[in-house]
Amino acid sequence: MSTEDFVREACPVIGNSGWAYYFADHTVAKGAELGLDGMQFYVAGRGGPLGDCDGAALASAFGYFNPAVSGGAWESAKAKVAPRVAGKAHLECCAEHGRNKLSNVAGLAAFVAAADAVNNAADPDGLTLYAAIKTEPLVSDLPGRAMQLVTVLREFRGSAHLLALRAIGIDSKTAHFVKRPNDIKMFGWTEADAPVIDDDLRARMVAAEELTDKLVAPAYGILNAQARQDFLAGAQAIAAALAS
Repeated sequence: MSTEDFVREACPVIGNSGWAYYFADHTVAKGAELGLDGMQFYVAGRGGPLGDCDGAALASAFGYFNPAVSGGAWESAKAKVAPRVAGKAHLECCAEHGRNKLSNVAGLAAFVAAADAVNNAADPDGLTLYAAIKTEPLVSDLPGRAMQLVTVLREFRGSAHLLALRAIGIDSKTAHFVKRPNDIKMFGWTEADAPVIDDDLRARMVAAEELTDKLVAPAYGILNAQARQDFLAGAQAIAAALAS
């Protein structure tokens, strides 16, 4: 399997799994312990590794959201909890989700070894949210670490995708209307914000996805054939366990 094919197969599985704990019951409960509602803990937790930055900076690192939504939730959350505290609590919720869901997944050790290798090889330059979360220590137990690595690698491609969009000349709001039109209200946009979606825009979105794959490919490309099989099998098994 070529690196390009590997990336095209692996990254969507990671992307669809890494957010699984965001609004799980135990995550929402932890946020409530900190005095945060679900959206506040999502934003403060996911963005917490950035530290005490301005809401506008947080919004730029997240992308996709209306900045008034993500930046506003960030400002209201950090008035209650220090961002790094929220970030560490959120990442622990991620590990707890792994312990709850992944303890019986076969091949977890091989997946973790491969995913660790990709994360260690990934260049964080210019990838704001990924660069921040990459600095956080991960847990040592297999199910917790596996879930954390899926989440961290999701941020890797997500941050690279924001960079690719800018290179192609597409803002993230426009990309969101193309990729997830049914979720625009949840992300703070209205129909009045809708761009003109034509064949040219769709073609540029395809180019942005291809560029994103090229940006993350060097990190995934360090795996040998066996490690690629271990990564894919593990990622697919994790996805199935999270969905059960």
